[in-house]
Amino acid sequence: MSALKGKVALVLGVANAQSIAAGCAQAFADAGADVALTYQGAKARPFVEPVAAAVGAKLLLPLDVTVEGEMEAVFAAVQARWGHVDILVHSLAFCGADDLHGRVTDCSAAGFAQAMDISVHSLIRAARLAEPLMHAGGAILTMSYYGGEKVVDNYNIMGPVKAALEAVVRNLAVELGPRQIRVNALSPGPLRTRAGSGIAHFDALVDAARDRAPEQALVTVADVGDVAAMLASDGARCVTGEVVHIDGGLHVRA
Repeated sequence: MSALKGKVALVLGVANAQSIAAGCAQAFADAGADVALTYQGAKARPFVEPVAAAVGAKLLLPLDVTVEGEMEAVFAAVQARWGHVDILVHSLAFCGADDLHGRVTDCSAAGFAQAMDISVHSLIRAARLAEPLMHAGGAILTMSYYGGEKVVDNYNIMGPVKAALEAVVRNLAVELGPRQIRVNALSPGPLRTRAGSGIAHFDALVDAARDRAPEQALVTVADVGDVAAMLASDGARCVTGEVVHIDGGLHVRA
């Protein structure tokens, strides 16, 4: 495949080889793109280095969105290396365990603010930095979940957080559209990732998804990556502001 040949893809938030961001990076590389990856802190780097090697990443950069200046440094490094970026993947989310496992009613102000800052406002910041580097237009993708549309047991405060993320996607799509920058959210079904493992009773959620999805199968990070590569390609040049479900049809079930 060469649908992304000549394009530069910056993937934010790779945790390990099983993460959604890794699946996207692999699909981009397979489609011919040059790839840059980020990891959160020194402890995470050993888990991300194998991903970087597998996709032939030209840059592997630290990014903790709570550290002032780190995101700006990432985009500066990409600009210095290529002068532009065509694809941006935002795969960043966090909520403290106490607030994640508790009721929305009981969520603390500090926990809510932190979850919104890391999971949502970081997309706004990244889009703002990417905009001047997307000289010929581009594609911005972020990661959502069906819990942003309907109440999913045990997803708790991350439901409202993902709802906010999807609203931001729509607004960015409108604001950046005149520059031919497309903004979409991917909404995979339950995946056995490190992020997913933090949700209470996650195994039951996975089992229910497998049983209820019309395709009666779980999606993989490779499945998500394939859709990301499609949306990043010129063939999807008229698709923006969407929440694209990658869940074997699970979201259509009542």
